[in-house]
Amino acid sequence: MVLRLHQKRSYSEPSTERIILQRPREPQDLQAWLKIFVNSVNSAPLQPVHPVIEEFRELIEGDATLYMWFHQMFEEIPYRAPYDNDPTGEPQVRDYKHMLKLFNTIINKAPEFNTTSLVGFPINAILNWPMGTPSGVAALLNDKVNAQIRKMLNAWALYLSSKDSTYVLTTAKEGWFGEIAAENMPGFDQTFVCQPEKLHRGFESWDDFFTREFRNGKRPVAAPNDDNVIINACESAPYRVAYNVSDIARFWIKAQPYSLRYMLADDILTPLFFGGTVYQAFLSAISYHRWHSPVDGTIVKAYVQSGTYFSEALSQGFAGRSSHVKPDPVAPNRSQAYISEVATRALIFIEADNPAIGLMCFIGIGMAEVSTCDIRVHHGQKVKKGDQLGMFHYGGSSYCLLFRPDVNITFDTHGLEPSPEQTTNIHVNDYVAFVKRRSRGLS
Repeated sequence: MVLRLHQKRSYSEPSTERIILQRPREPQDLQAWLKIFVNSVNSAPLQPVHPVIEEFRELIEGDATLYMWFHQMFEEIPYRAPYDNDPTGEPQVRDYKHMLKLFNTIINKAPEFNTTSLVGFPINAILNWPMGTPSGVAALLNDKVNAQIRKMLNAWALYLSSKDSTYVLTTAKEGWFGEIAAENMPGFDQTFVCQPEKLHRGFESWDDFFTREFRNGKRPVAAPNDDNVIINACESAPYRVAYNVSDIARFWIKAQPYSLRYMLADDILTPLFFGGTVYQAFLSAISYHRWHSPVDGTIVKAYVQSGTYFSEALSQGFAGRSSHVKPDPVAPNRSQAYISEVATRALIFIEADNPAIGLMCFIGIGMAEVSTCDIRVHHGQKVKKGDQLGMFHYGGSSYCLLFRPDVNITFDTHGLEPSPEQTTNIHVNDYVAFVKRRSRGLS
């Protein structure tokens, strides 16, 4: 099993153009945006409290352990720059009541475009530092808290699926079709299905825009008649390739080794993947968010496993770090391997037509604001490479491809080094791996 950063192919390949994502900004950029948002909420007239936010307050204050954690998760943020104050020296969010007030505003708004690394992730921006504290890790792993977060995100999803949410789909400075947004999403009208002559480019809601589709021919399937070629299931930047993956491991430590029992929720098929191979890649909020089948085959099973929404590996936060080492400024980006075990995720098992691949698994991992992993296939359904499997809604995300240990697989990441800092996408439907059929009759 080999990882190749570049290799030439004799068949006709898709376009070699690449989409470069926004590079992570320094914490000061995120804090500057957060200051503007916080000040706008603080100076605005009081809004009626949404019932789901009132429920959240009652949950925190009605449970002694949660009440303690939701105090300590703010108190444990270091009182040193850039965590103590915003760039102008003003205090930032430091208690759960202020947090809930901001949440109450967010779920009645659509995300505006901005140039921070957490564009489209306003809730994540508020929790960015708290989720890296020991108490924040504990609170945001709690089942009751995640059930309430799910309720809150579902309430927000209703708004983001409504016509009211289209007010950000404009050419204004903070609109998603504005000049700054266009620099980050060049050639939008020519690339995606839309109606440039119509209001909001013809999109009916924020979610309609978020789940947009490519125009015909923009993402052709690599080697559609060669079942030894595995394609990229999502428009994404390569994050990690891992071989001989353990059935169980300490996935929360700094190295974040994969743990198959937890990734696959101890599904009955899990043992078939022990010692196998994992490929993982990242989708930013400005990327394309539909999933496509990486192989020709048959859907064996497909379901969503409930989990966390704003969890970060403690090793990537404040605990155990020296004063000169910074925690993840755009959490949980550096915790993508970790969240493959704990986050809400879609599991789609596919029996590939090619026996050299056999049973494999696609995992769509919800990150932060992504509350919906929307599966669009079912047991027994036949799929071809490039057919849609489903989609993410409302935010950035990550995905994995899992292969059994006897699959002789070579990855080709188009000259891109898999890394949490990788910011260039490999096109969806482009080649990402190759398999070799095992010779017969050898002894």
